[in-house]
Amino acid sequence: MELVPSDWLKVFAPETPLLELIARAFVLYLGILAFMRLLPRRTGGEVARMDLIFMLLIAEAATHSMGSYSSVADGLIVIIAFMALDYAINALTFYVPALEKLVTPGPLTVVRNGKPLMDNLRREFLTEEELTSYLRQHGMDDISTIKVAVIEGSGKISFVPLKA
Repeated sequence: MELVPSDWLKVFAPETPLLELIARAFVLYLGILAFMRLLPRRTGGEVARMDLIFMLLIAEAATHSMGSYSSVADGLIVIIAFMALDYAINALTFYVPALEKLVTPGPLTVVRNGKPLMDNLRREFLTEEELTSYLRQHGMDDISTIKVAVIEGSGKISFVPLKA
């Protein structure tokens, strides 16, 4: 068993062509982002979808850098490509509102004037029991006291109580 590698250049020199690594990162990021857009809003939990994808892909690239790649540089290049792509998409969605609508789903009303909107609940695979649980987590216990409840694009549920 070797304690020190005999060829340090092999450890740090990229083995895969630079453009191939960047193209793979680009396709993976955008592909996963597109597939996540098809899922219900609550899929990411309390984390925005783009942040969730970014964290997962960075973790995966770092894991490969530590083990399955023989070159650390390959993993670092992929991580840098993910970071640049995430930054670029965040900047673009800030300056181009139409792109924001493609990347992040809009809000969806699930309760209006104390009545659950069953079609919207079904669309998000949200049961009335789950909705009631979220309601209790926000310090309310009766759905009839809610003016509006909305599943935000981030997956969080916002409640506006009826005025007394």
